[in-house]
Amino acid sequence: MEILPIRTNADYRRTLKEIETLMDAAPKSQKGERLDVLATLVETYERNLWKEADSTSAGEGLTIGD
Repeated sequence: MEILPIRTNADYRRTLKEIETLMDAAPKSQKGERLDVLATLVETYERNLWKEADSTSAGEGLTIGD
């Protein structure tokens, strides 16, 4: 399965579910490397999501979801 960017809340939830299945992966294994990349994508998505929320005054115009 290829690794896709996280652009929507649905992508985010899908990625979190996949991460959950990889939590027991050995470091430096193929699954461990996939876990590392997916975790980095989630971290970036969350950082950008919260940055967007912080820049929106009192949540005006902010919609979290699909």
